[in-house]
Order: sequence, then C-alpha cells, then structure tokens
Amino acid sequence: MGSESVPIGRRVAYWRSRRRMSQQVFADRLGKSKSWVDKVERGARSLDKISTIAEIAAVLRIDREVLLGRDVQPEDTGTRIEDVERIRAVLSTYEMALGRRAAGRDVPPPAQLARSVGHAWTTYQHARYPQLSKGLPELVLGAQRGYVREPETGRTSLVEVYRVTASLLLKLGETGLAWLIADRAMTIATGDPALVAAAAVQLGQVLRATGRARSAVPIMRAAAYRIAPPDLDGGPAARLSLCGTLLVQAALAAAHNGDEMVTSSLIDEAAELAARVCDGHDHHRTGFGPTVTTAARMLVALELGNPGEALAWHEKTIGSDGWRWLPVEHRAAHLVDAARAHLQADDPANAGKLLLAAEATAPAEVRHRPVARDLLAQVIRSRHAPSPLVPLAAALGLSAV
Repeated sequence: MGSESVPIGRRVAYWRSRRRMSQQVFADRLGKSKSWVDKVERGARSLDKISTIAEIAAVLRIDREVLLGRDVQPEDTGTRIEDVERIRAVLSTYEMALGRRAAGRDVPPPAQLARSVGHAWTTYQHARYPQLSKGLPELVLGAQRGYVREPETGRTSLVEVYRVTASLLLKLGETGLAWLIADRAMTIATGDPALVAAAAVQLGQVLRATGRARSAVPIMRAAAYRIAPPDLDGGPAARLSLCGTLLVQAALAAAHNGDEMVTSSLIDEAAELAARVCDGHDHHRTGFGPTVTTAARMLVALELGNPGEALAWHEKTIGSDGWRWLPVEHRAAHLVDAARAHLQADDPANAGKLLLAAEATAPAEVRHRPVARDLLAQVIRSRHAPSPLVPLAAALGLSAV
C-alpha cells in the first residue's frame, strides 16, 4: 500500500480492514450507506471532494496524505550511525594516553574551544541532535588535543565535551559508548570536586541505562555529599545544583530497584535543595530547581509502577511557572515519559497526544530517540491512537498494525 498508482478506493478498503471495521460500521460513522462504501472501495464511485476525503481519513484515523497515497519515506538513520562511528574512531586514537602532540594549527585556542563547547551544549538543550552529532567528532578531537597541550586549562573543556557527548549518545541509544565517555570524563575530572560532580551526573544516567542502577545509588550519594556545601542556606547555588541533581539521579536509581523508602528520602532531600536554588537557572547544565525536582517525582512514580501518581506529578510539572524555563530537550523528554505513564495506565489516546506534543516541541526527541520510537510503535497499534500519529509513524518506518 502507499503508491499513488493504487486506486484510492482500495486504500480506503485497506485501512478500513486494518481498523477492523465492517463496511456497515464504517458507513454508519461516515453517515453514508453500506452500498456507498462498497462502490467507493470497488472504484465504482469516485472520491473527488476534498471534504469527503478528509472525513474518511478522520474516521480511519490516518492522515489525508496517506489516504491519497502520498506516503512519506522513512527517515534515513545512516548519517547518524556514521556520526557515531566517527566519535568512536576519535576515541580510539588514544592521543592523550600516548602523549601525541598535534600541530599547533590542529589545536583550537582555549577561548575558541570554550565557545564551541558552549554552543554544543546549547545545541543539545535545543534537541538538535543530528546537527550536534555531525560536529561532535571534531570537537572531541580538538578538546583532547587541547588537553594534551595544556592539561590545566584544557581539562574543563574536555570534561564538558565528554559530558555533552555522553548525553547525546544516551539519547541515541548508544549506551556502551556513552559509558566509555562518561568513565573518561570521571578520570579527567579527578582532583576537581566540581568537575567530578558534573561528570557524575552523566555517569549516573549511564549506569541506569545499562542496568546498573543498584551500583549507581551509593556512587551518586557519595558524589552528592562530597560537593554539598557545609552551610546549605548560604551555599553557592552552583554547588547546590550539582548536589541536588546527583540526589535526583540516586533517587531514580533507587526507584528502579524498587526501594521506595530510599527513593522518598533522596527525592525529598533534592526538593529541599531545589527550593534554595529556585527555577530559571542552569548551573553546570543541570537546569536544577523545583520544577526539575517535580518532574523527577513523576519519573520516580513511573519507575515504581504508579502511573496514576506519575500523571498527577506530570500535571503539577507542566502547570508550574518554572516549566517554561526548562530547556526544550528537558520538556520534550518529560512529555515522552508522561506518554509512557499514560500507556502504562492503558490510555493510548492520551499517550499519543503527548507524543505529538513532544514532537512539536522538539522533533528530534521523538524521531531520533529509540525509546520514543518504541513508544510510538506501541501507541500506533491501538485503534485509539490519534490519527496524526500515522504519518509520523510512516515517516519513521513504523507499522500501524
């Protein structure tokens, strides 16, 4: 199906059958006779009114363009895979371990490198994953060479490059390579408590993504308490943000393990720190504040198998003043997680609506993130899936079975 050479009547019959509707049921929903439907499907009656085609598409829960045979070709993921392999190749040079010094023209000046790192983080936080993946291999290579030349001045840039690279790879489902980079970030950061805490954020995410949540809890707690200022009330907001973010990571890991008491204690600790930091800041690229903590409570409830509670926290999150301050990436990712909660609550219709909202907020969050694509594939199989999901699924090569 899907070629423009296939008569529209046959496409109507195909999608009606896929939706498990008899001709009579389909006719009743259209306000037409069964005979009318039969003639359309056999090609004995033409469909030449746009309004009628739109009505049919709505009843069949598909996009009008799909009904007309103008299928969208699945997006090509070859370029993304190639970019990941380029990152892997850069990490395989071992220039730092071997002490290879690149020519001066191949090492970006520290100020230029710092600006490039900042741009990479901005690109990530705007969920422009394809653009970021293209530029990261060169940036990683430049940061590594800068560190070899000037270890002290180049350390922060290299750790930050590793952090943003690990974050992107986690989005793309490349957990093994993300773990390697997070581990390197921790090694390079050794000796600088703030850098270690910052690198530990991505390490916590990697450990959970690779099924090592149990070991993540003590590591995240230790990193959090190490960076926590002695006086919380007068402590620097940047350190409070790192400490709170690490406590959130520990809470998520504990929830993954089903440890409700530890989870509750950790997320409450994080909330106390968030109240001191307030919303609207992005210390160490954490975005930490009360809204982030509320969003984390939704994830915690979801991990503990309480979708109803998760959705209640979701409503509080998107209804808070701080929601608009969150990076685009964070908002879109939250909507995907909330869609997962709806699906767990056996509500595919609202799950689909949230996926569409996530795609409208940040297209790459749904189109390039395997977790979101898998969720979309599950939702689209339901007869209650919103019709606009069909062309999106077709664009991603997913079947609406």
